Amino acid sequence: MTINMALIGAGRIGNVHAQTIMNMIPNAKIISVADYYLPAAQALAEQYHIPLATPDHSKAIHHPGVDAVVIASSTDTHATFMIDAANAGKHIFCEKPIASTLSKIDEALATVKDAGVKLQIGFNRRFDTNFKRIKHAIDSGEIGTPQLLHIISRDPTPPPIEYIKVSGGIFFDMTIHDFDMARFLFGDVEEIYAAGAVLVDDAIGQAGDIDTTHITLKFVNGAIGTIDNSRQAAYGYDQRVEAFGSLGSASNANVFPDQVTISTGDMIKRGSLPVHFFLDRYMRTYIQELTEFVDCIQHDKLVPVSGYDGRVPVVMAMAAQQSYAENRPVKLSEIEKH
Repeated sequence: MTINMALIGAGRIGNVHAQTIMNMIPNAKIISVADYYLPAAQALAEQYHIPLATPDHSKAIHHPGVDAVVIASSTDTHATFMIDAANAGKHIFCEKPIASTLSKIDEALATVKDAGVKLQIGFNRRFDTNFKRIKHAIDSGEIGTPQLLHIISRDPTPPPIEYIKVSGGIFFDMTIHDFDMARFLFGDVEEIYAAGAVLVDDAIGQAGDIDTTHITLKFVNGAIGTIDNSRQAAYGYDQRVEAFGSLGSASNANVFPDQVTISTGDMIKRGSLPVHFFLDRYMRTYIQELTEFVDCIQHDKLVPVSGYDGRVPVVMAMAAQQSYAENRPVKLSEIEKH
C-alpha cells in the first residue's frame, strides 16, 4: 500500500523531505504541497510531478487521497498545522519543536490523541547509526552503569541573523537536538544549569541570543551530563558523543569525507576536515526516520519518536533559558509549574 502525503513547507527541510519521500521511499509519495510562498511550492511540484501546489495548507491536507501530513514549515505554525491535520484524520510527521509554549504543545497533543492518528516528531539524530550503537552499549549494559555523558555539537557557521531573530534562540533552534539526544541515551533529566556567551559574532548578541554555551545536566538516575555548543567551528561540523559508565565508555568520532592519513618524513596528517554541512552528516537519518514513519502507518505500529518525546526537549530548552537568565540551576519541575 502506498502512503499518500501532503507536504507543508517548501523551504530547505521541506526540500529534503520531498527528495527523500519521492526518491528513496518506494511505498510513499507526495500528492500535495503547500507553502505560503507559492513559487516555492510550485517549484517542488514541478520537480517531483506533485499534482497540487497551493499557498493554503488546508487545501493540501484535504486533497483527495492524502493519508499523512509532513509538517516542515516555520516553527510558529507547527502546532496549528498539526491540529488541522489531526482534525482531518491524517497521520502526522512534524519537525521539531512542536511549539514554543507548553500550552500550545499540550493543545496539539490532546487533539492528536482525540483524533487517534499517529504523530512522529522529527528528531532525526536518533536514527544515526553511531548514536544508535552508543545507545545499545548503554541499554545492553556493555559499559555498565551510566555515569557521565558528554555531547559536543558545533556548527561550521552561524545561521543568518534574520533566522536568529525568530528562532527562539540557541537552546530552541540548536541545543534542542542535544537535549533530545541526552534523554534518548541516558533517560530523563531533572535539573539543568546553562552558561553562555557571545564569542562568535556581536550581531548575534544584538539580536538577543548567545552563540556559545556549556550546559550541565543532572539525570533522574543520578548520572551527570554536559553539552557544549558553538555557532562556529572553524574546522567543520562537529558532532560527537561520549557515554561513560562503570565498565567502560562508548564514543563516536566525527564523519570525514575520507579516512586517509598521510604520513611523510615531515609530518603525519589527516587528509580532510570533517564534513561541513548537516545534510552531509545526517542525510541517511532523514531517510530512516520517514521510512519508519511510513512503516508504522502501514503496519499500525508505535512511532519511534512520540509527541511526548517532542514535548520534553522544549521543557529542557525553557529550563536552560531560565538558567542562563538567572545564573542558577533550574529543575524541570519549575517549568512545568508555570
